[in-house]
Amino acid sequence: MELRDLLDRLWTDYVTVNPQAGIIHELLRARGEVVDNDHIALRTFGDPRVDLEVLARPFLAAGYVDGDDYEFPAKGLRARHYDPPTPALPRLFVSALRLGEGSVCSPWAQALCRRLVDAIDPALLARPDLCAAGRPWPAIAAADYERLAAESEYAAWVAAFGYRANHFTVSVNRLRTIGSIAEINALIEAAGIPLNHAGGAIKGGPEVLLEQSSTLAAPALVDLADGARTIPGCYYEFARRYPGPDGRLFGGFVARSADRIFESTDRRAST
Repeated sequence: MELRDLLDRLWTDYVTVNPQAGIIHELLRARGEVVDNDHIALRTFGDPRVDLEVLARPFLAAGYVDGDDYEFPAKGLRARHYDPPTPALPRLFVSALRLGEGSVCSPWAQALCRRLVDAIDPALLARPDLCAAGRPWPAIAAADYERLAAESEYAAWVAAFGYRANHFTVSVNRLRTIGSIAEINALIEAAGIPLNHAGGAIKGGPEVLLEQSSTLAAPALVDLADGARTIPGCYYEFARRYPGPDGRLFGGFVARSADRIFESTDRRAST
């Protein structure tokens, strides 16, 4: 599968789940901006069949290379970013919920996550577009969704939404009429779109070479086993990068900031 086709597929699905993206693009286009993506984020379970290395396969085949690894012990997550072969392409950030050692989930929750992976068609597991497959397992019951979310909001999100872009990210560095995260935050909130204020509306800053903010996940109607339910879906992120001592823009991520960005899909944050 061609990388551009995969990126287009991820974007089209993402905009369908997250109508905020279209609104934000129109706000920026009205100012004469052309939006470039800083990075795309994917989520998965830490099972060898679907681990972060599996989701990254089509990107690696297209020339992406391993970046840094990140740990989020309180959320039971590990992550890695991948650098693109050309600056014209977005970075990739893939995270995975630990199952087994390092998990924050109960045996019940871990078993449920593994059963979901068991239900994936083996042929799909071998396909390069697994990361854009949507939910490849049967819907869980609302009670199981709530119980899972009480242990791990991340696990519940993956169980409900499966494989798709969790968020895209506007590169503030490439905007011409907006020069700071504070400015784009003001534009977003003036449009009535709520931001994630966990840890502050602005995460990071020049001192860590990366400044970020994000919207709260837009509500999405999802089919669960016992009926449709509106739950937090996808969100939009904004990133401004600063040059390091070598004069080049920082290309990695800051775990402390990313830890709070994850909470953009929390139910309590989105209510």
